[in-house]
Amino acid sequence: MEINVECVVDSKSSLGEGPVWSSTRQCLYWVDIDAGLIHSYSPATDARRTWDVGMKVGAVVPRSEAAGGGLLLATEKGFVGFEEESEQLEYIVDPEEGNPDTRFNDGKCDPAGRFWAGTMSYSRTRGAANLWCLEVDYSVAKRVTGVTVSNGITWSLDEKTMYYIDSNEFAVVAFEYNRESGAISTPQPVVLVPQELGKPDGMCIDAEGKLWTALFRGGAVARWDPSDGSLIELIKIPAVHVTACAFGGQDLQTLYVTTAREPADKQQLAEYPQAGGLFALELGVKGAPFFEFGRG
Repeated sequence: MEINVECVVDSKSSLGEGPVWSSTRQCLYWVDIDAGLIHSYSPATDARRTWDVGMKVGAVVPRSEAAGGGLLLATEKGFVGFEEESEQLEYIVDPEEGNPDTRFNDGKCDPAGRFWAGTMSYSRTRGAANLWCLEVDYSVAKRVTGVTVSNGITWSLDEKTMYYIDSNEFAVVAFEYNRESGAISTPQPVVLVPQELGKPDGMCIDAEGKLWTALFRGGAVARWDPSDGSLIELIKIPAVHVTACAFGGQDLQTLYVTTAREPADKQQLAEYPQAGGLFALELGVKGAPFFEFGRG
C-alpha cells in the first residue's frame, strides 16, 4: 500500500522534535529545540500557535487540569512550567544545574503521569548524560545514568515495560517498569538498529504494541516488533533528519513526524525544501494515547 506523506505545517524548524498529542485539547504540541519554540497544531480547525520561551527546549507535555493545566517543558534550564495564555514560566527544578555540557532532550509522561526526560551531552561525551523522572509532586529522581544522547521513550500497552533509546547505542532497550513506584530494572536490548538506516531518535507505540522510531540522518520512520526485534516497515520521509513521531488526530490514526533542517547542506535542502516541517501519514493502524502530567 502506498502511503501518502503530507507536510501539514511547513515550520522549517532548525531542530523540530518531541511531538505529543493531547486528546483533551485535540492538538499536537512539538518543539524547535535550538530556536526555543513550542508549536501547536489542531488538525480539525487547522489552528496553529507558536510560543518563544527564550531557551532551548527539548520536550513538551500537557499538564492535566487537576495538576494545574498548561504545559511542562524539559529545557536547558531544567523542568519548567509554561502557561500558554499568559506565557508565564515557572522554574521547577534543574537536576543538572552547573553542568554546561548537558541539556534536556526528549521526554514523555508515563501511565501514572510522571514526566520522564533525559539529557544529552553537547560534546557527545560518552556516558555524560542521564534519564530523569519528575514525579507528580515535583520531586525528581535519576533513573538511568551513563547516557550520551537521551531520546525516544514509551511504555508497553500492558504498562509493564518501558522502552528507551540512547541514540548513540543504536538500540531500543526494554526495562521492567513498575507503574506504582516508577522503578525500572533489568534492561535488555530488544531492537538493534542497523547503523546504515540512521540513528534511532524519537519513538512511539501503536495499538498493536509495535514500536515506531524516527531515523535521524536516515530520512525515514521505522516500525519494529519488540518481541523479536524485526523490522516490519520502513517509510521514507522527505527530509534527511527525521527526529520523532507521534500518533494523533481524533481517532489516533495519523502518525505525525517532526524533522530538522540542521545539519543539512544546500543540496539536501534543495532536494527536500520542506525539511524542518511537520509531516502527517495515514497508516491504517491506530496509536496508543499519550499521558498528561499528573494524571495519576
